[in-house]
Amino acid sequence: MAPTDFANMPCPVARSMAMLGERWAILLMREVYYGSSRFDEFEKHLGIAPNILSARLKTLVEHGLLDKVPAPGGGARQVYRLTEMGRDFFPVYVSLKAWADRWLADEKGPLTVLEDRRDGGEIVAGSLTRPDGSTITVDDLRVRPGPGAGRYLRDRFGDASVTEAAHEQA
Repeated sequence: MAPTDFANMPCPVARSMAMLGERWAILLMREVYYGSSRFDEFEKHLGIAPNILSARLKTLVEHGLLDKVPAPGGGARQVYRLTEMGRDFFPVYVSLKAWADRWLADEKGPLTVLEDRRDGGEIVAGSLTRPDGSTITVDDLRVRPGPGAGRYLRDRFGDASVTEAAHEQA
C-alpha cells in the first residue's frame, strides 16, 4: 500500500506534516533557531548523513521555511536562513520543546534553556488564555466548521453540541 500523500490533503495540519513531519525537519529548524546556517554546521550538530541532510534542507527550502542564499562575503558558499514562514514556526518549536522538556527530559533536566537575547530572561512557551487571562484547556475546546470547510466538515462539526457532548463523555 502506497503511503498517504499529506501534501495534497485539504487539512492544513496534514499539509504541515508533509513539511515538518519527517524526523529530521524539526531538528533542522531547531538548528537554524540555534544559529546554524551552513551545511557543515547542520551535519556536525546533528550527525546526519550528507545525502539525507541535502534532501531535507531542499524540502524545507521548497516548502518555504528556509531560503538558500549566497554566504556573506561572496564566493560559491551558500547559507540557509529563515523565511517569514520559518520565523512564524518559532513559537510552535518553543511549545514543542517545553512539552518535551517537561515529559521527556531525564532527571537532570532540559539540555538547553532558551533565553531572550535582550534581557537574559528565559523564553517560555505561552499558554492559551482568554482576554480575561484565564487559561484555556482541551476541555474548553469546541470545533466548528471554518470558512474553508467543505460538506464533510460542515456535517461533522456543524452542530456544536456534538463536540461538547464528546468532551463531556471523555
